[in-house]
Formats: sequence, C-alpha cells, structure tokens
Amino acid sequence: MAGASSRMSRVAVLLGGFSAEREVSLSTGKSCAKALREAGYEVIEVDAGPDLVAQLLEIKPDCVFNALHGRWGEDGCVQGILEWLRIPYTHSGVLASALALDKTRTKEIYRAAGLPTVDSRLATAEEVEAGHVLPPPYVVKPNNEGSSVGVYIVRPGANAPRLAASMPRVVMVETYAPGRELTVTVMGDRALCVTDIQTEGWYDYDAKYKPGGSRHQLPANIPAEIEAACLDYALRAHRALGCKGLSRTDFRWDEARGLDGLILLETNTQPGMTPTSLAPEQAAHVGISFPELMAWMVEDASCDR
Repeated sequence: MAGASSRMSRVAVLLGGFSAEREVSLSTGKSCAKALREAGYEVIEVDAGPDLVAQLLEIKPDCVFNALHGRWGEDGCVQGILEWLRIPYTHSGVLASALALDKTRTKEIYRAAGLPTVDSRLATAEEVEAGHVLPPPYVVKPNNEGSSVGVYIVRPGANAPRLAASMPRVVMVETYAPGRELTVTVMGDRALCVTDIQTEGWYDYDAKYKPGGSRHQLPANIPAEIEAACLDYALRAHRALGCKGLSRTDFRWDEARGLDGLILLETNTQPGMTPTSLAPEQAAHVGISFPELMAWMVEDASCDR
C-alpha cells in the first residue's frame, strides 16, 4: 500500500470549518479520508476550528490534506498557518489560494494571461438593490465564496434583485454568459479532460451536491477545437494563478459563437471531492482511481507552495 513506505505516512485531513461551505467540506473530507485509508495512510480527521494549531501540534502529522472549502480554508488563511507550522500540505499555497477565491482578482489574472472572461465590477449590496449596475442579463454573487453560494441571475425585464441578509456588503456583478457549462481538472502539469455539466436550470448549490442534481458527460461531446481550447486555457489558468496540486477551471460556452463563445468563469484551487464531484470523475476517466488520486496529492504535498 502507498502509505507503508511513504514519507507522508500520517495524514491529518482538515474538514468542516466554519465557512458557508462547511457541509460540502465535511462530505469532501470524509470521502478523502476513506480513500486515503484505502491507500494505506494513517489518517486523522480534524474539524478545523479555533483550536486548529493546538490540534496539529498534538497530532504531529507528516502532511495535512486540506479538504476545507470557502473562506478561511480556501483563501490562503489556513495555508499561512501551515506554512508557519512548517507542515507540508496539499493543493495551492497562500498567494494562489487568495487570488483564486477572489473572483475579481482571478479575472484580472486571466486577462493578463490573455484568457477570455466576461466584464464585471464590484458593487455594494445597496447599489445592487437600488438599480441595475450592469445591463441585464447579469449575475450577482459573493466575490469570495465557492459552490455557487448566493448566486442571483437577473434576466432582461426583471427588477433589481433583493439580496439575502447573509450576502456580503460588497458583491461582484458580472455580465451573464449564456451557453453550456464545461469544466477541466488540472493535476500537476496535466489537464485531464473536459466534462459537460448538464442541468435543468442554473448549476447552483443543489445541482452541484444533491444526487441527480446534474448530469456529467465526459468526455464532453464538443468540437475538437473547443476541447483543445478548454484543456489549454485550464492549464494556463492554473499556471497564471500559481496553483499547485489539483485545480479545476469552469467555463461557459455559447455554441452559436464558436471559439469566441468560450469564456472562463473561475478556477477552484480545492475542487470538491464528494460522491458527485467532478475532479474524481475526470481522474477515473483517465485511469486514476480515487485512492490513487488522493495518494498522489499527499505525496505532492509541501511547504512553500
């Protein structure tokens, strides 16, 4: 088994936390912990709370597998703690994590790298509710959350949206990109394949995480030119943001516009690893089992990421 001779035999899996994506992280973490045990590692599950540093100092893991999602766990904060403690960890480092979870800064990096994306701007909740910040159709979402948490689509003819009290004071407003939802996982320096995510409506939180909420077609039934562009763009986004380990970049593709209709939405530095998640499916499609993927990520772990 992988863990028997590994330099990373004892693995602490960070899960849960206290972001808006806690439940997703719990599911991801438990799936990852199970697969790591199957791969031969000693695994300790850690619900990451205010006593995280004390827990890690007591456990003394060889490696941390970061299965947290959302703010604090995915935005460079936990990564900074792990750098300070000098514990090797999976996924991206401090800077790449902070950049990728900040959707506005991600778009700036995309544009600097010559990658296509849509126009957007930051606005206060008061501005958004007072009138249309952009011409409809447009999307309103938190600037620094994942899993489609708090997404509003404003259609032509609709009034300005009323935002939930749980929404942050400053949000991102971006031009709506029509078309199909495509995604590509990058594993190290390799883009795995393209998945076409098919849903009845918007690919929202329920569509992502509830069984039957979406259908994943892989490889996607798309023209070779679009497939090649998706793989190239995902790898370029991974590198431009400075990502390490595993990332997943999401696209929208308007078939009527061909290659001009392909745009990047965002890059996830810690893709979900739930039973319905996309990255494990893509790895399996190219012949990498879930335990093998988890073992690769652990052996790839380091500080100074």
